[in-house]
Amino acid sequence: MRIYEISNLKLGRKTHIVDCRRTMALKTGGGLAQSGTMAQAMRADVVVVAMSPGRRHVTKPVCEITYALRAAGIEVSVMVLSKGGGNAPDAPSAAAPGGNLCSIDEEEALSINRHKLAILHLGSIREHVVYKARFFLRFIALPTIIICQAPVDFEDFAKIGVRTRIVRPPPEREETLGEVYDVITNVVRGVTVPR
Repeated sequence: MRIYEISNLKLGRKTHIVDCRRTMALKTGGGLAQSGTMAQAMRADVVVVAMSPGRRHVTKPVCEITYALRAAGIEVSVMVLSKGGGNAPDAPSAAAPGGNLCSIDEEEALSINRHKLAILHLGSIREHVVYKARFFLRFIALPTIIICQAPVDFEDFAKIGVRTRIVRPPPEREETLGEVYDVITNVVRGVTVPR
């Protein structure tokens, strides 16, 4: 009969200390946390930014992305925007009756900008994705990875003045402080991420 020393056994996991949110999480179906909350990691390396949770913005991919990055040993914070749902205020369809407009407040922008890299999880409508990215990157001065369902590429962002790693808009048309560093598409809200 063998007796194993369990106390020193490591199973490939690393402990991450996260300073959790000021408010409690939502109930079933609401997803990760309430709007306007931040889970701050020990080091400000990466921040995953989720839109406000609700009927249309289930934050399940954000949880899975965060878990995978932490499993890889990366310090990850999570920001759930207070008013992240809806269209960008300067998008062509922003004036649609009954539509919501997204926004970012100064405290949220300051919290995000403390990090080295931002990951924005956006939606499934091409126009919303590119205009929301432009709107948020006016306040987020970081290299940013865009994760969305819509089939978008670097050229879509550059056409409306968003700086990207690959395609640059003309200098007089650049409208963002931040830069789209990479784009990951076909990530569906509320569905388990396949890769």
